[in-house]
Amino acid sequence: MEITGSDQEKQWSLEVLKQFRLIFKATQQHSQSIETKYGVTSAQLWAMWELSKSPGLKVTDLAKAMSIHHSTACSLLDKLAKKGLIVRERVSQDQRVVTLNLTSQGVDLIDHAPSAPQGILQHALFYIPGNVLKSLATNLDVLVKAMEIKDEEAAMQPINPISISNRVVPEKDRLKS
Repeated sequence: MEITGSDQEKQWSLEVLKQFRLIFKATQQHSQSIETKYGVTSAQLWAMWELSKSPGLKVTDLAKAMSIHHSTACSLLDKLAKKGLIVRERVSQDQRVVTLNLTSQGVDLIDHAPSAPQGILQHALFYIPGNVLKSLATNLDVLVKAMEIKDEEAAMQPINPISISNRVVPEKDRLKS
């Protein structure tokens, strides 16, 4: 049986699909583990980690460090403040300028956090050599264009796997209980 070019391309497509599945599954499992163990999402933990490295960050600087929208950062910070893990302080004469700091409870959580508090995907990306990252970015851009993705705003939002507390249980599984 002769393997044609289209058969090889199909095999490569399936191999890449498997790799994406591995990445997504590992990211979901890591995020769910963080949420279960620490009571915060992986994005919230990353924000806290950034604040632990640079106390007194401004919201804009945090958003930039995490490559998310300012409004997304504000929403994330609202949730952390409600949990008593961060405080917002207005320390300059310009009352619009808000700095962010961890509370003692937030510091304690970060001290016990896993070694990749920014998430396993981000952690891995930070350690890939520059030439590999450039190639990956270029090739993923081809994929994004081929998918004709219209929601460019999604690129500035954290990856949000299904939250354990918000997970919808399929009807077939509800019937078993």
